[in-house]
Amino acid sequence: QVQLVESGGGLVQAGGSLKLSCTVSGSSFTIRAGGWYRQAPGKQRELVASISSDGITNYADFVKGRFTISRDNAKNTVYLQMDSLLPEDTAVYYCNAEVTIVQAVGTILSDYWGQGTQVTVSS
Repeated sequence: QVQLVESGGGLVQAGGSLKLSCTVSGSSFTIRAGGWYRQAPGKQRELVASISSDGITNYADFVKGRFTISRDNAKNTVYLQMDSLLPEDTAVYYCNAEVTIVQAVGTILSDYWGQGTQVTVSS
């Protein structure tokens, strides 16, 4: 059983910073790719940033230059450093991880989501 636990959300003024963390727990797994998505009220969930198994990053245009995604493989954690926050960044942020799990029947690839963490940016 693999679980993702997010932390670091909260209320911040425009121009401020927050750092989100997503820790993956379980047994016999390896994180391949990680990503952060967000969903604002009345809108669809959208990709914010992603990081591949070899550290290649990808960002949505609306966060380029402001957000940084990173990973610590030893801690099984993916981070999202958010700087210069804007009111339009207000949303529930979800962590996603593509994970390989070693089982008796072989190695499987599965996709997991965190429970979401609220980020609110006041103007």
